[in-house]
Amino acid sequence: MDLEKAIAQFFDESGNIRLAPQLTLAGLSELMYQGDLQMGGGERHCIRFWDFSESREGVAVDYNRTEINTRIKAVAARLQQVAKMGDRIAILAGNSPEYLFGFIGALYAGMVPVPLYDPNEPGHGDHLRAVIGDSEPTVVLTNKASAGAVREHFADIPSRERPRILSVDSLPDTLAESYQNPASTLQGQQMAMMATQLPIDTTAFLQYTSGSTRTPAGVVLTNRSILTNVLQIFAGAKLQMPLRLVTWLPLHHDMGIILAVFVIMLGLPMEIMSPRDFIQQPSRWTRQLASRGENDVNTYAVVPNFALELAVRYGKPEEGQDFSNVDGIIIGSEPVSESAVENFAEVFVPAGLKREALRPSYGLAEASLLVTTPQTENRPVISHFDRDELAGGKAVLVERGSDNAVAFASNGQVVRPQALTIVDPETKAELADGLVGEIWTNGQNTAAGYLDRPEDTAETFGQKLGERLGEGSRAEGFPDEGWLATGDLGTIIDGETYITGRLKDLVVIAGRNHYPQDIEATVQEASAHVRADSIAAFAIPGEASEQLVILVERADDADSSGDEAAVEDIRAAVASTHGVTPAEIRFHAPNEIARSSSGKIARRVNQKAYLAER
Repeated sequence: MDLEKAIAQFFDESGNIRLAPQLTLAGLSELMYQGDLQMGGGERHCIRFWDFSESREGVAVDYNRTEINTRIKAVAARLQQVAKMGDRIAILAGNSPEYLFGFIGALYAGMVPVPLYDPNEPGHGDHLRAVIGDSEPTVVLTNKASAGAVREHFADIPSRERPRILSVDSLPDTLAESYQNPASTLQGQQMAMMATQLPIDTTAFLQYTSGSTRTPAGVVLTNRSILTNVLQIFAGAKLQMPLRLVTWLPLHHDMGIILAVFVIMLGLPMEIMSPRDFIQQPSRWTRQLASRGENDVNTYAVVPNFALELAVRYGKPEEGQDFSNVDGIIIGSEPVSESAVENFAEVFVPAGLKREALRPSYGLAEASLLVTTPQTENRPVISHFDRDELAGGKAVLVERGSDNAVAFASNGQVVRPQALTIVDPETKAELADGLVGEIWTNGQNTAAGYLDRPEDTAETFGQKLGERLGEGSRAEGFPDEGWLATGDLGTIIDGETYITGRLKDLVVIAGRNHYPQDIEATVQEASAHVRADSIAAFAIPGEASEQLVILVERADDADSSGDEAAVEDIRAAVASTHGVTPAEIRFHAPNEIARSSSGKIARRVNQKAYLAER
């Protein structure tokens, strides 16, 4: 099947996206599969899952196009036996083929998947209980590897109140023969008669936030929002065919699940492993990046910033490895640091990697997935700004190495058709280039809101744009209503989008704004006693003004006897660089600082716990 031609049919001559009102993710998936089948693509290899549970070298578990479709329909058929259309189906498992079959199988059954994780993952029990309570799934899908932990998680709930638990890898292929298109069933026909929404505007799945400040919120992603964003990604990132995805991203994360699902739906090859297997041995990922597979295809990966640092330390190119097949490494999910990008480029470019393959990008679940990515040949762009000017809300470029310089990676340009502009969070007026404000977006990729949270939905998704720029408004062609307030601070300079921090994470001391990630970078460089990417800087109320608290995990090979000296080094560095003296610097053992379900440091969770101790 000519995928470029198939994708092009969704765009008109002006570049606008046109989606049929009856289209759904499941419908598109089956349409693409049947078309591929007619062209003889049923035997094409698509999934290779690397299982490292019993071998350091890994055991490859492979599925072709037809085997995948059979497993999906087996899951869907079993769900049709035990649940009804519209029910929520939680997926509790680690990265695995069963996770993907369960997710897409729920879509095929006309139900709403809720991607979660194996209850064995440490430190997230409260988050998981909150999400299960909020989403109220009828069925939980898991696999044999996670089934014991899943059953234990629900053991305290009375049996009549528990969701039904199904192990995907226990379902026989023969179930697929009984699968019915839900639209052709009696319930499907009755729902269609009573429907107030077009199929494309119905809920596809729920993506839960990390819940760093409140009970986790379920982002309602529709068929339209996801299909729109995937098409925006294909066009904006200029993805080259034939395409191959190499991923270890957790499938409960929006970036992990959406990309993996669409690669499967389009019948493209993918290699996947678990996050834990990557972290234990990053060379597993870099080895797969350099691999050509069956064909010399364009290889893509999507990773958070910390993965680059780990790859440089523990996954350096081996003799003979060639990374020239890698067309794109999209870096997102957390702030992208200059050191990570430059160190990765220094190590891997000599092994054939194109520097322009590194693409710092920005997105959030409320916009389905991706908002910006570099779309010019000049990438990646790292710029340096005056720290004092940033504190006053202005982004002033300075030379690298200048006194008071702070580095930010450009996240590129907004993927079209979608609008992105910078606004004053107080007046909601559009701000000119070079000024720092809140990032707002508008487009059909925007989610429908938060599940059962009308006030939060109105506050985030229902913003009205204030005064527009008299000349060069970035909101031209888009309405005043229906803007998504991302909560992220940023600026645009020379067509490049820079994310400077979170609005609610700002540390404001004596009237000056300090960005926590900037302070955290200073801490990391201040002492070898500090564990990389394991710092939380936040403000607490003080008598006259806010005070700065810094939590630090000590390096894996460091002893607590060195904490006191490291504290003094950190205090001096922060005072010298940022002009503020921390009220407290507290060291912790590795992995003791609270993180979100996606593995990022949760500043506000740590702030709340710290205040509760006082």
